[in-house]
Amino acid sequence: MMSRIKQLVGIACASACMVGCSDSFLEPDPLSLYEPTETFSTVAGLDAALASADKALRAYWTNTEAIDLMLPLMSEYLFSDLTVAGKTDDQLAFCDIKERFTPSDGWYNFDQNRLVIFWGETYNGIKYANTVISYIDKVEGLDEETKNEYLGRAYFHRAFRYMNLCFQFGDVPFVSKIIDSPKLDYKSTKREAIIERLVQDMEFAVEHVPDQSDMTYIGMINKGACRQLLIKCYLANGDFQKAKEQADILIEQSDYALMENTFGTFSNPNPNTWNITDNVIWDLHQGMNKAIAANKEAILVLVNRYGTDSGIRTRTMRNLVPRWNATEISTPDNMRAVENYALNSSNYNNTMDFNRAFGRGQAVVRPTYFAENSLWYVNGVNDETDLRHNTEVGNWVRMEDLKVNHVGSAYYGQNISYSHTDESGNTQILCSDTIRCWFDWPHYKTWSESPEDDTESATQYNGSGYQDFYCYRLAETYLLRAEAKYYLGDETAVDDVNIIRRRANCSQLYTSVDIDDIVDERARELYMEEWRFTELSRISYCLALSGKPDNEGNVYDKDLLYENSFWFHRITLYNNYYNKYDINGANIRGRKYTMGSHNINWPIPQSAIDANRLGTLSQNYGYDGYDPNVEKWETWEEAVADEE
Repeated sequence: MMSRIKQLVGIACASACMVGCSDSFLEPDPLSLYEPTETFSTVAGLDAALASADKALRAYWTNTEAIDLMLPLMSEYLFSDLTVAGKTDDQLAFCDIKERFTPSDGWYNFDQNRLVIFWGETYNGIKYANTVISYIDKVEGLDEETKNEYLGRAYFHRAFRYMNLCFQFGDVPFVSKIIDSPKLDYKSTKREAIIERLVQDMEFAVEHVPDQSDMTYIGMINKGACRQLLIKCYLANGDFQKAKEQADILIEQSDYALMENTFGTFSNPNPNTWNITDNVIWDLHQGMNKAIAANKEAILVLVNRYGTDSGIRTRTMRNLVPRWNATEISTPDNMRAVENYALNSSNYNNTMDFNRAFGRGQAVVRPTYFAENSLWYVNGVNDETDLRHNTEVGNWVRMEDLKVNHVGSAYYGQNISYSHTDESGNTQILCSDTIRCWFDWPHYKTWSESPEDDTESATQYNGSGYQDFYCYRLAETYLLRAEAKYYLGDETAVDDVNIIRRRANCSQLYTSVDIDDIVDERARELYMEEWRFTELSRISYCLALSGKPDNEGNVYDKDLLYENSFWFHRITLYNNYYNKYDINGANIRGRKYTMGSHNINWPIPQSAIDANRLGTLSQNYGYDGYDPNVEKWETWEEAVADEE
């Protein structure tokens, strides 16, 4: 049976994706791929297809390919208000996005992005789901309840992928089944039509998929996850009241609860160098606590354990932490300020072992000034008690917290600094690369154990990232409900935001909220959990549907978001790289950082367009090949009928 599944759903490609692959794998899988007409005749076949879908879902958080850099999720963040590319020593750094991201360019570079995953592997995920949907009636002996459970889980996987496609690419081909003959004439289907179908599918899934407590293992698609996705589908469909009602059920009637006290296993990785005071935010984001029964906040956890078949090293510390041990950070007496000494080195000092405290950062992605600083101001006040931005408990690290540990420096044991002024008043700049080597970061989100690196002679603690990941948790549900309430004109939206802030021990609470406040709180709470760009794109669409304004009074047209959108409002207002000097971007260290308003819709890959040689896919505005006269399916029913 497994060999048949490999033929049918391309599981071999998924496996290659998880363990490393060649460039040839990364060509997007053409929609016209012929699928053999073999039948899944057993429950084991359905289980294998859903297991492939589960594994592919986890890959958005864990796929690092062969050299362990840049997760797909981090690539997605490059299109947001919160991060930009950080590798200043790489001329291919993906920063001039306005010019470089085209139908045929900018899709893939080992060090710089995994954007290709969001087309080819997303359609592979749809294929796994459609395998179950297409073949389930051929499996003998399934009772109606079991059949509907399988269908519901498959609908979740398909809807999850299509929601993301709709808000990354816009109008895309809607594929509802496994085809039994070659098809080379797909058309794009309008986004709103696809969303209508997703609503129906997720209503079915919520009715028929069991709760997590009734599932066989952690990480299977459960009722809570289906309800969370249905909330987003309702929002995207303009059904704001229905979205609120589903959030009410998930928050008040589904046995989930925000974690407000310390729980689970407390990990204090290197207290001699960087001490953690046990707190709920730290516990909530440690890998060993995400999937335990005591964690009532977790809705859907993606299991990724060291030493198991599911374990994939993600190296979050390597990707998201600054390059603190670089020669670009020096002492006033011109020595490298911070070294990563091995445990068996005579120079090793366990009170300044920043290597094992923080990991050997490479800053593949770096935060914006907004993400580091101004985001944390509420009511005009820097909320210093917010546990998510707090150095006192150890959750947040500032560069100045590191100390000179270079043996031989006269400044040994002193805190590092960006500049030094001598007794004569002369100022010396001590960091020559502030993009890659000098920024603050959320330690509670980046820390992960690295058993493979923890040896006596190791000088590079890369941070292998063997930990579980959240796909959905209840904190986001509160913020989705706040969003729905904002569109409905319900002033109690502020209560849902403040619940999240109280849990984080914030001293500053909102008295009212607009959509920017809600999106700000998403940034504080869901950094490197939510798909930031995709959510901003979705919210841009929902905000336009609602007719409500942003914090500057702008109201948007859903059909003209490529010209003016809430997403681009956030880019120009808060991303200090893409908006550094003018709308065309900054020239920083010999490279441009740019983003265009049209980039709210990513280009349809040219390889997919070429493979569809008997039909025409609709290219997005702003990219080569755009033609507003290309015919699209107006309804999902037309797209489905065309598959026959």
